[in-house]
Amino acid sequence: MREISAVRLQLHLLAVYILLGAGGLMMIVGFFGCFGAVRESQCLLASFFACLLIIFGAEITAGVFGFLNKEQIAEEVQKFYSSSISDTSNPNGTIIASIYHKTLNCCGSSTPEVTSVLCADVPEDTQDCLVAIRDFVNEKLHIIGYVGIGIAGVMIIGMIFSMVLCCAIRNSREVI
Repeated sequence: MREISAVRLQLHLLAVYILLGAGGLMMIVGFFGCFGAVRESQCLLASFFACLLIIFGAEITAGVFGFLNKEQIAEEVQKFYSSSISDTSNPNGTIIASIYHKTLNCCGSSTPEVTSVLCADVPEDTQDCLVAIRDFVNEKLHIIGYVGIGIAGVMIIGMIFSMVLCCAIRNSREVI
């Protein structure tokens, strides 16, 4: 049980570090835009534009990769589930399987002996978890895509405004 707590703590710390890094990066990008607008600095506004362009490119690449490989993503999640329930004596696998069962409202897999051990008190009409995982990925990937398109739209507006402001600063300095 102590091993499970250590693994959970490491995963939580990894998630915290990733969120801190992403927040720090976004703070720097926001600083470029805000301070560049206040100080009317073409360099900072161009840096803001470049950072938004790089993040926009990464978002488009991740989105295209996700939509082109959604079957592989579903297969990898199914493999992870299958490997977690393959050894019922391992408490980590049992905990992971129970998380899948609660989240997706499913139970079992294509292996009947494992299903009988983990799903003893579940009704017979409960959906197979491998099917539930595939359905979940197919349903939720579109929502993630729509949210990504919305974020991309906001980023495009930010890039347009930063370039318009940068050009306005350049034109106002040429007049003087």
